[in-house]
Amino acid sequence: MVKIELMSHPPRNSHDVLLRVRYAETDKMGVVYHSNFFVWMEIGRVELMRSLGFDYKQMELEDDCHLPVVDARCRYKSPAYYDEEIVVRTELRNLRDSLIHFGYNILRQRDGVVLAEAETTHIVVNAKMEKRALPERYRTAFSAIKRTR
Repeated sequence: MVKIELMSHPPRNSHDVLLRVRYAETDKMGVVYHSNFFVWMEIGRVELMRSLGFDYKQMELEDDCHLPVVDARCRYKSPAYYDEEIVVRTELRNLRDSLIHFGYNILRQRDGVVLAEAETTHIVVNAKMEKRALPERYRTAFSAIKRTR
């Protein structure tokens, strides 16, 4: 069983979000249904961006910049159960002109056991779904955390 030490402050190049598993996210046995991990990854991404001073809504409304998922992978390591606290640790793994790659570790809060390791890749597009470059202000914010690796 893989464990990751949970620190009071996550590494500078990542952002942690604490969540509690809701009953609606589980099956009859109280085990989290696998697709909920993808919802938690979205929460992690959104909160990482918010920690950098911007959010998806701002990107879409002010800059016509959208980040659809073009690839998503998740490797399940250990089950999560109803009412457990989990940590979604999100990091920026790669940043190119019109592509962003995030990585995730989803951990049980009480003991640091890795529940899942995941990644998503996003392409930068406008509202017409035309590929475009990531606006400079977002590139600068993302680059600042990328350099801390």
